[in-house]
Amino acid sequence: MPAPGHDLYRAVWRWHFYAGLFVAPLLLILAITGSIYLFNDEIEDAVHADLRFAPERRAALPPSRLIAAVQAAYPGTVTRIDLPSQPRRTAQAFVTPAQGAPLRVFVDPGSARVHGAFVYTRTLVGFADTVHGSLLLGRFGDAVVELAACWALLLIATGLYLWWPSGHGWYRALWPDLRARGRGFWRSLHGAAGVWTSALLVFLILTGLPWAGLWGDLLRAGTQSFGVGYPEQHRHHGPIKTATAPTLAQAIGETPWTLRDAPMPVSAHAHHDGHAGASPASATDIGIDAAVRALAARGLVADYRLSLPQTADGVYTAVVYPNRPQGQRSVQIDRYRGTVVGDTGFADYGWAAQAVEVGVQLHMGNYFGRANQLVMLLPCLGVVGLCFSGVWLWWRRRPRGRLGAPRTSTPARAKTVVAIAVGCGLLLPLLGASLLLVLVLDRCLIARLPRLQAALG
Repeated sequence: MPAPGHDLYRAVWRWHFYAGLFVAPLLLILAITGSIYLFNDEIEDAVHADLRFAPERRAALPPSRLIAAVQAAYPGTVTRIDLPSQPRRTAQAFVTPAQGAPLRVFVDPGSARVHGAFVYTRTLVGFADTVHGSLLLGRFGDAVVELAACWALLLIATGLYLWWPSGHGWYRALWPDLRARGRGFWRSLHGAAGVWTSALLVFLILTGLPWAGLWGDLLRAGTQSFGVGYPEQHRHHGPIKTATAPTLAQAIGETPWTLRDAPMPVSAHAHHDGHAGASPASATDIGIDAAVRALAARGLVADYRLSLPQTADGVYTAVVYPNRPQGQRSVQIDRYRGTVVGDTGFADYGWAAQAVEVGVQLHMGNYFGRANQLVMLLPCLGVVGLCFSGVWLWWRRRPRGRLGAPRTSTPARAKTVVAIAVGCGLLLPLLGASLLLVLVLDRCLIARLPRLQAALG
């Protein structure tokens, strides 16, 4: 590692300190909630076994019977129903009541017996899912999570620079110094754990960023512009509204990452009053049972999420979202004609979108089953250990009554930091902008207020 008195070393150490100060609490939250969500099915099966399991069935009732039973027990609008293939699983209906939070209602596909319901965000898994994505703060929380993820990359890069030995003896960075005592031992443990955790943690960050608001939108727009995302020629097989056409994500909520911005097809009778020979008022909905039969004719038998049309020109939308994205598929059925107006599968995605989808499933621990879950759990546990050891090291070295920030670098070195910030901004806009902001505060505010500088140092 560089000499501690070296100007660049001081600059990197200061940025590592700032990054840790901001990121550590958020990374701790993301690691804990991510660890919970890795085992979401196992947790929900254990906690809500009475809702999620039913007696083994020989045949399933029509979905209309299931929805009627759900609405009799929990009045409201059914927006979606998830149909299982496993003979002992219940179907899950999404109900929006006239008042109160949306419900997830569980019903036996073989007998239409309603097992009960819960509010997803009030369950352990639902709470962890929401906190992991937005800290319960909506779009602002999503931006904070994205910013924390970007700063975590800076934290990893600066940490590796500070810890990695210069010259020979690189292998010493891989193991803690068991002969050291006190702060020296904990510093070596913190550094070695950081080295082993960094690769998987970078992978988690990069595969999670596509779901972030700003960077995810930019990545999706970029892949579509270069024709390596969601190909335009596969966007629809039927009519699409042009003025205020909703995207697939706006229309049905949960979708594969690649399809979030895909325009939602519409039902022909509602879109072309004259062409179809009937107006939306006089046209008759084919009903969910006929829609399920139309999907079966296209090879979709079960294990899909079926969203019901909520507007006059809406469509029935089935989304297949398996653990391995190669089986992803989205099919739309005209609610009046029963014809397929949209059918997009994984093979239709561009290579970049396919890579993102594979990364997302690896990130969530789905692709390789239990082994995948355990591997992704390792960086989560590593982050918890790094956060606590980093805070302990800071607390032991800080002067009494002061923050203990490392000394600032020279103005010449600050130019290097500005160049790095600009470079980061090209790839990660939030990181670049925040780096420049912190640099301006550090140089123009903290440096000119001796009392504040003394308190930080």
